[in-house]
Amino acid sequence: MSRIQATFQTLKSNHKKALVPYITAGDPHPKLTVQLMHTLVNTGADMIELGVPFSDPMADGPVIQRASERALAHKVSLRQVLQLVKEFRLQDDKTPIVLMGYANPIEAMGVTKFAALAKDAGVDGVLTVDYPPEECETFTQALAASGVDSIFLLSPTTEPARTDLIVKQATGFLYYVSLKGVTGAANLDIEEVKSRVAEIRTKTDLPIGVGFGVRDAATAKQVAQFADAIVVGSRMVLAIEDSTEQNIFQNVSALMQELRTAIDAS
Repeated sequence: MSRIQATFQTLKSNHKKALVPYITAGDPHPKLTVQLMHTLVNTGADMIELGVPFSDPMADGPVIQRASERALAHKVSLRQVLQLVKEFRLQDDKTPIVLMGYANPIEAMGVTKFAALAKDAGVDGVLTVDYPPEECETFTQALAASGVDSIFLLSPTTEPARTDLIVKQATGFLYYVSLKGVTGAANLDIEEVKSRVAEIRTKTDLPIGVGFGVRDAATAKQVAQFADAIVVGSRMVLAIEDSTEQNIFQNVSALMQELRTAIDAS
């Protein structure tokens, strides 16, 4: 059983929902990333979504774009991101790590090589925004051969036939994009998101995470009433952006504790 499967199984048996914070690897500096990851786990993260910095993002809003720019200023590459995961694994062999990024760096490295290096580093899942399900069979097969889950996005505009195609290829969990647009774009229509998640559940037994629009603890609490996982990205990255090296861990911890308390209260 994979770390992702085991985590969701344990949470379900304890009647809890997964809190999945997102940070960009290398933001604000590569030397802080691993300690930030441990801080997230120590303050309530069940899984970590680790962004691979990319210069031409399509799904990321301005907050996460700035995080990528800060990381790229330190020349953080895909290979270095994998090294950071490997370093994290020296102390934590339990918490699932999902890489989120774009196809270009993976293609440049080579799909088969990337899958093998991801497994070796301790990566549990990969979410690649711009690999369309119609064209990524080679990629998902390479990940499967290395025991790494393929995480797919579903959005409010995903048509039923495409949902069926995604569900057939996805492993680990599904990530529902809760709004039209980029990360952190707008306030959620909770009832609409709830309805769409219910529709997706008729097609799959995979856990469903919701993200892209969870901006505060109150929203996280609402989403936790029907989702299996709550992904918090832009709000977490903004906490990092607004911090200094002296208070960054304190600020991230405070936000995590606020989110954890709200989700558990649901």
